[in-house]
Amino acid sequence: MIITLLRHTEVETDFIGKYNGHNDIGLSPQGKKDALQLAKYFENKHFDKVLCSDLRRTRETLAPFTQQKQANYTSALREKSWGIHEGLGFDEIVTQYNIEYKNFQQWIEALDGEDYQVYEHRIEIFFQELLKEKELQNLLIITHAGVIRTLIKLTCKLSLEESFQYSIPYGGAIIFDTRKQTFLTKEILQKSK
Repeated sequence: MIITLLRHTEVETDFIGKYNGHNDIGLSPQGKKDALQLAKYFENKHFDKVLCSDLRRTRETLAPFTQQKQANYTSALREKSWGIHEGLGFDEIVTQYNIEYKNFQQWIEALDGEDYQVYEHRIEIFFQELLKEKELQNLLIITHAGVIRTLIKLTCKLSLEESFQYSIPYGGAIIFDTRKQTFLTKEILQKSK
């Protein structure tokens, strides 16, 4: 099975670089342009199944795709909830909540919202169930960077910190070949000059 994991395109400007979690924010004007470019790239590609996080930024990314008509939207593909810290950046969290960064794991655990182990288990169960659908050969999943990094962590047996070092830009794609258990980064969006 080949799974194309696509991160949503750029979010509203006020939320770039923030812990957005379950915030139901939309795309920036650039994000909407990039979604159109992605739709054109995927226009003639066939997928046995299309899955999408139910949050607005992923739905807006998928909206111009011809494949959006066959999409299934699910909360299982949502980013981790950051609770009271949603919509805030690193410096804002440090200042407003007096949380000191000691190491990556401690930082993740210090923030509010969904427990990371619960979040990781949600992602693991979702993908285990998906892999049971033997008739599926080619999937498209529109989701969030954290979900993609968590899948990489689980599959490659990395630490949380190691998996979060993977750069997944807005509109970035990672191709996962389940037979070979390998990930391939795919640059689709053309850089503006």
